[in-house]
Amino acid sequence: MTTDLSVLKDTVTVADGGWSTQLWERGVPMGELPEMANLTHPEVVVRLGREYVEAGARFITTNTFAANRYAIARRGVKTTVAELNEAGARLARQAVDGSGALVAGSIGPSGKILVVHEATEAELTIVFDEHARALAEGGVDVIVLETFSELAEILVALRAAQATGLPVIASLSFDSGPQRTRTIMGAAAEDCAVALEEAGAAVVGCNCGGGAANVLPAVVALRGATKLPLWVKPNAGLPDLEDGRPVYRQPPDEFAAVVPTLIEAGANIIGGCCGTGPEHIRRVAAIVENRKRPRRRDE
Repeated sequence: MTTDLSVLKDTVTVADGGWSTQLWERGVPMGELPEMANLTHPEVVVRLGREYVEAGARFITTNTFAANRYAIARRGVKTTVAELNEAGARLARQAVDGSGALVAGSIGPSGKILVVHEATEAELTIVFDEHARALAEGGVDVIVLETFSELAEILVALRAAQATGLPVIASLSFDSGPQRTRTIMGAAAEDCAVALEEAGAAVVGCNCGGGAANVLPAVVALRGATKLPLWVKPNAGLPDLEDGRPVYRQPPDEFAAVVPTLIEAGANIIGGCCGTGPEHIRRVAAIVENRKRPRRRDE
């Protein structure tokens, strides 16, 4: 049965936090493709997913963001797209076991740029179709396209993901322009929302970028252009670089402090991206739950 995400437009739901940064903190080597942890450290992947569920997340994304044929070939990984994605989906399914949380199959950008002809639309269609089909075979509930910056590319990915019959969440990273409402490729948030809704996305949104304190203008722009549910997953601030590793220092309380404003601006599904962990999501979930709780007369 297909999951109906349209019901989220009148609610506020909690999503999970970051994956790669959290897996590194839990001992997964930084030098390997983070998605390889699905095969080399499956118990760590399941444990992190369960921690997000226990923190209050109702969407758990799979550890499959870069599990596409280009990334696998570039890293010289000895596995297949199908094996890596199906494993990621199964592990996420184990993590949500009986909780009612939805599994969102994560697909990131291909690593190729259409506008400079690094790949054709036909070639990218094959790449995204392969990625999405493997996630569907693994048993995900929805597909989430994350951290895209080129509108043309996410539209190709959307069409490929829709072929699975699953609802698709389409999210870009807006961190350019005077108010950070454009992608690094120059796509305006409002234009992206209109194009993605017309193309049949079930949910649109923004993730990653300049952090929770900077995402509000993009949320306002998206909400002004669409009535679809909005997916919002900012980073835990901007990172410092230590020994070649990004370190995010924004504490959970500071991250969650912007959540009421994001809700007022129209966000429907709120979680975190790079640098956020289960404690960040726990704070977000507490705020969301408090908003649902009826006030007593003495409050």
